[in-house]
Amino acid sequence: MAYEKIKVVADGAVTIITLNDPATMNALGMDTAGELLHALKGATMGETPARALLITGEGRGFCSGANLSAGPAGRSADGDGKPDAGGALETLYNPLVTFIRESPVPIVTAVNGAAAGVGCSLALLGDLIVAAESAYFLQAFRRIGLVPDGGSTYLLPRMIGRARAMEMALLGERIPAAQALEWGLVNRVVPDADLMTKAKGLAQALATGPASLGLTRQIINQSLDSDWAEQLHRERVAQRIAGKSADFAEGVRAFLEKRPAAFAGR
Repeated sequence: MAYEKIKVVADGAVTIITLNDPATMNALGMDTAGELLHALKGATMGETPARALLITGEGRGFCSGANLSAGPAGRSADGDGKPDAGGALETLYNPLVTFIRESPVPIVTAVNGAAAGVGCSLALLGDLIVAAESAYFLQAFRRIGLVPDGGSTYLLPRMIGRARAMEMALLGERIPAAQALEWGLVNRVVPDADLMTKAKGLAQALATGPASLGLTRQIINQSLDSDWAEQLHRERVAQRIAGKSADFAEGVRAFLEKRPAAFAGR
C-alpha cells in the first residue's frame, strides 16, 4: 500500500512510523488513521515482524488532533438528522487505539510540538514516551464542544490521577513537556535536537530485548483492569509462553556463561 499521510521506515528490527501531513500539523483525519492502522498491522503481523515500533510526527508537531478542516466526512447522520460525531470512533479510531494498546511488540512515541486531542491519546499510548522540550499535551476537546476520546478518559486518570485528569479535560490547558514529566505523563524530556536520537536508542534497546517484552507490556496494561488473583493468573499464563521461547533458553545460557544475551525475538 502506498501511503500519502505517513512514512514507514524499517531501521533494523525497529519500524519507524512518521505522521507526515505537516500542512495540518499531522492531524489524524480518517485517511491518516486508516493508513496508520494498516502500517501498524503490517509492521507487527507481516512475514518479518518488527520487534519494536517508534511513532512520531513530521515537522512542527506530533499530531494536532482530528482533521476538522475535512468537514463532515465520515460523520453519518444520526436518527435526528444531525451528524454523529461518535460514528468514526466506532468504525476507525477505536479499532486503531485498541490495536496500539494490544500491540504484540513494545512502542515508543517521540513527541515533537503539539500532541492535541486524539493526538494526545496517540502519544500517551506509547510504552515509553519521549518528549522534546518544545512538546506539549492538550485535551482540546472542550474547545470545540466535544468529550475526550481516543482512550483519553481511560488513560489519563490511570496515569496522573483523577484530579489532574479532570484539570486537563475540563480546562483544556496546555501541559508543557516539563510539567508532563513532573506529573508522570512521559518518561523522558530531551532537547528538541536530540529527540529522535534518544527515541531511536530506546526503540533499539527494546528491539534487541527478548520476545517476553511484548508479553510484559500486555499484562501490565491488563493489570489496570484486574484484581490481584486475575493478574497473578495472567503472569502465570505469560510465563508459560515466555518460558518456552528460544530467548529464555538463550538468556539462561548467557547468564551461566557470564556474557550478554543475544536475543532473537522468538
